[in-house]
This record gives sequence, C-alpha cells and structure tokens, in this order.
Amino acid sequence: MDHSNPRVQRPAPPSGWKRLAARIPVHLFRIGLGPLFGRRLLLLIHTGRLSGISRTVVLEVVDHTRTPRSWTVASGYGPTAQWYRNLQLTPQATIQVGRRYHAVNVRFLSAGAGAAIMARHAEEHPRTAARLCAWLGLPTDGTAAGYRRAGELIPFVRLECAPACHSPRAATSRRPADDPTAR
Repeated sequence: MDHSNPRVQRPAPPSGWKRLAARIPVHLFRIGLGPLFGRRLLLLIHTGRLSGISRTVVLEVVDHTRTPRSWTVASGYGPTAQWYRNLQLTPQATIQVGRRYHAVNVRFLSAGAGAAIMARHAEEHPRTAARLCAWLGLPTDGTAAGYRRAGELIPFVRLECAPACHSPRAATSRRPADDPTAR
C-alpha cells in the first residue's frame, strides 16, 4: 500500500437546501452585486459538455496576476466537479469579476504548480488554507511543506485572459469635446 499518495475523501457536492444556499452568490452576481465579493470570488460562465448550454458557478480565486491577466481557482470537489469536466471539453469561458467580464482560456495546472500555489496561498491566507484542507480531508501539518503536499492533490485551473482581452479599445470610444475629429 502506497502511503505517499493518500486517497482524498472529498466531500459530496451539496444537495437540497444546501445547494440552493450555495447558489446564492450566482444570483448576487446576476443582479449586479458582484462587487460585494471584491476579487475573492468570480463567476465562471462555461458551456455544459452534455447539454451545450451555458452554465454558471461561483469560485474562489486562489491567485490573481495583473500582467498577464489571469485568475487561478481550485476544484474542491476534484476532477469530477461538473465545471471542471465541462472546461476539459471546452477550454474557453467567460468570467465576471466584480462588474467586469473577461473572455478567458483555460489551462489545467500540474501537481507541482498546484503545490507552489497552495503553499503561497497558505502563507497569504493561513486560516482559509487550513479550513480548505480540513474540509477536503487533506492531511497537513500547517507547514509550507504540508501545504505543498496538499496542493499536489487539488486540481488547479488558471483562467487566462484571451488575446481580445488585451486589445485596445475600439475606435468608437469617447473623444474629448474639443477634439476637432469628433465633429
């Protein structure tokens, strides 16, 4: 029996009233209250792999970079999470952060990259990282090495702004009133 790679006992996805409660942030984003979550949560709008229709889920942002613009999220329910499986089939999506929408391309990260992300996340947000590992049933001793081991068992996804995200604004943008070309 190999103890170096323990089996993770992931929690079951919520059902019933717990699922309804877990979907409240989706509705808050839809009615324009996305800024309440700051940069900690994002709304992922993706395509269902079986139905082909638009699906939404709110995810916690584990890491964010400004240049190039990207957001990293973790699949707490593992590689069998519906949104994760949908992105494997269609690795393009749209995200909403606050009130802004971004077209993104999806990149699935390696276990080594996940280990580094989790160690950095634990350093920046120790209580959140400890709660996440406890909820997922991941063994960790609270050290950077422990969080690295836990991060190797969590599937991480990087959502990278599509090239159109970086293009200059269209020529129809507002011009100053004193600009002679505006007349």
